[in-house]
Amino acid sequence: MAASFIKIYPENPNPREVNRVVEVLRRGGVVIYPTDTIYGIGCDIYNQKAIERICLIKGVKPQKQNFSFICYDLSNISEYTRVVSTPVFKVMKKALPGPFTFILDANNKVPKLLHSKKKTVGIRIPDHSIPRILVKELGQPIVTTSIRDEDDVLEYSTDPELIYEKYKDLVDVVIDGGYGNNVASTVVDCTGDEIEILRQGQGDLEEML
Repeated sequence: MAASFIKIYPENPNPREVNRVVEVLRRGGVVIYPTDTIYGIGCDIYNQKAIERICLIKGVKPQKQNFSFICYDLSNISEYTRVVSTPVFKVMKKALPGPFTFILDANNKVPKLLHSKKKTVGIRIPDHSIPRILVKELGQPIVTTSIRDEDDVLEYSTDPELIYEKYKDLVDVVIDGGYGNNVASTVVDCTGDEIEILRQGQGDLEEML
């Protein structure tokens, strides 16, 4: 059965459409959604089969996939990370919500959730109403990873209708939240003594330091 293609307006998300997507996530579905950077693919962090499906779609092994967690705000990051230093927390508080992925030391819960040996986890709080309201209504974070384009010029798919055509037989829902961007988030490693930018994408962290 083909995926549902659900239009949600970022400036005024319809609660009924949001609940349709949340119910799919609760049932272990895989969803494609817009963020403040590129379109992402994700599922409930507690559904192992859904995580395995995403890995299958992307053609990677679960233990090798770099997943991030989309959170609604900073209040629940302590559930998944080790103690975050005060300087790092201050930077995150300034930068989020925003186009950044912060790599933090994971606590013991994360490897079990992802069936991996990874000792780090990426935390995302996008400056975009759709993924944040999904997480808020679901009541817990969403595992997320980007969807790439095979195009030689465009690294990431930006047109939700084209994304739907490509993934409609692989996922359960594609959200049409308008055109996405073609620049991913800036990835910030906070696991060492110094904050280090691993990938410069959207967002300028220098302004926050």
